[in-house]
Amino acid sequence: MTQFLKIYEDNPSEAAIKKVVEVLKNGGLIIYPTDTVYGLGCDITNARALEKVAKIKGIKLEKANLSFICSDLSHISDYVKQIDTATFKLLKRALPGPYTFILPGNNNLPKVFKNKKTVGIRVPDNNIIRAIVKELGNPIISTSIHDEDEVLEYSTDPELIFEKWENQIELVIDGGYGDNVPSTIIDLSGNEPEVIREGKGDLDIL
Repeated sequence: MTQFLKIYEDNPSEAAIKKVVEVLKNGGLIIYPTDTVYGLGCDITNARALEKVAKIKGIKLEKANLSFICSDLSHISDYVKQIDTATFKLLKRALPGPYTFILPGNNNLPKVFKNKKTVGIRVPDNNIIRAIVKELGNPIISTSIHDEDEVLEYSTDPELIFEKWENQIELVIDGGYGDNVPSTIIDLSGNEPEVIREGKGDLDIL
């Protein structure tokens, strides 16, 4: 049965965060708030959970462009190749924030992502998800949940999200209403930053 857990962003309850982490460590899937849209995720080190995410999204895991949610910049260096000073300054300016940065991956990526040359990295400006990742000790996979509604592309009401996803995943976090504008995606794997998708994040940081 899917759990529905209220967590307040201003002061996330430690007990609630531990409960979510337990679900993730047991291979569970969660839906969680970010600073943009609600996301679907699991522990990146759990291959079975990753397969479940890919199945729900109707994609092959090896081909999936899933990004990682990290708790801070120090986490990022675990999974990306060494970055130059200019790139580091840009990340420091933008994060935490509503951006996904595509960076060259290193050999620490989980086995299923070994063939990928790049990885999308997010550090959302949201205390709930950052506290979860910090407590878990490694990133979680991040993929936005889309809505079939033609007017709204993303679900923003956690109760409606719960109704839709009940019995498909293990836990839905109610962190208040979400946004319906996704993150801005910037590719930093080439010589110059390239904007892949303009979303909530302001391009003035470039």
